[in-house]
Amino acid sequence: MSDASTSRSLLKPPERRLSGLELLPVVLVSAGLALAAAPALAQDAEPTAEAATEAAAEPAVPVQSDAADIKEDAVDAMAKAFGAFQRGYYLTAMELALPRAQLGDPAAQTLLAELFASGLGVPRSMNDAAFWYGQAAEGGDAAAQFKYAVMLLEGRHVEPDRKKSEVLMKKAADAGNAFAQFNHAQTLVSAKPGPTGILEALPYFEQAAERGVPDAQYALAQIYNNTAGIPEQKRARAREYMEKAARAGFDTAQLDYAIWLIDGIGGDKDYENGFRWMEVAASRGNVVAQNRMAVLHINGIGTLGDPVQAGKWYILSRRAGFDDRSLDDFYQGLTDEEQKQAIEAANAFGKR
Repeated sequence: MSDASTSRSLLKPPERRLSGLELLPVVLVSAGLALAAAPALAQDAEPTAEAATEAAAEPAVPVQSDAADIKEDAVDAMAKAFGAFQRGYYLTAMELALPRAQLGDPAAQTLLAELFASGLGVPRSMNDAAFWYGQAAEGGDAAAQFKYAVMLLEGRHVEPDRKKSEVLMKKAADAGNAFAQFNHAQTLVSAKPGPTGILEALPYFEQAAERGVPDAQYALAQIYNNTAGIPEQKRARAREYMEKAARAGFDTAQLDYAIWLIDGIGGDKDYENGFRWMEVAASRGNVVAQNRMAVLHINGIGTLGDPVQAGKWYILSRRAGFDDRSLDDFYQGLTDEEQKQAIEAANAFGKR
């Protein structure tokens, strides 16, 4: 295995700007939904004079307040609704959540929205989902605020309203919704390109990364490694976050993590692990990684090298539209038998 001094220039991928809004799907997690107390119910009729006299004659006994009873009932009803949802009893979840939603419970409204959005137990209806997401968002539910903000931004099933979308996204982010934190950070970066926007967005990227959002972990790794003014103790964690994003299955992070390991970015060089991560990304269909796998095999970086395997990865990346004239020359230099084996290997990969 060679310690190729040219590995960095050969492996460096196209730059990825931290701008634009990359919207991620969110999965309803019932344990994370805040349960709001239901509004007070109508009081009973006035007591009769006889009843009032009897009540006055009896000693006062401390009792739980009506408001506390109502709140306890609301929590119990929603716990049962979420339990039914998690067990797949969607009609039961709907029946339990609907009365609470009609009374203004944001958690119940979000649950109804999820049922309609996914067509669980009811015909799928994004218009109904949008209605209930909107109600829950107004009631302060962070998951609904994120979902409704996405709808407002895209203008699907609701009238587009970018300003309101950004307000709701920030509210959801400040309330701790990880996906909203990442998207709000992206909005800040888009609004203020350069270090100023990145540093303003940094706390939101950090919170989303700590909550396990792979895109945020990838962005944070790049920010820590490339942004001026980042404290050294944070910069030292760049590779850690890149690895987390790679392990979460983000193929761009897998590609960059491989390059960081091979080029010694953010830590020591590790050719063997770099090769393995490059292979993971290439096997998942990342075209740049497929091209780099050919380079690694040609130069024997992290592997003994194999011209047929190099040819296979070259063919796959070429078929996907990656133009690399230096690899064209390499491929033309293979024997007819090696080219035949490379084509067969590429075809077999494509049939997986």
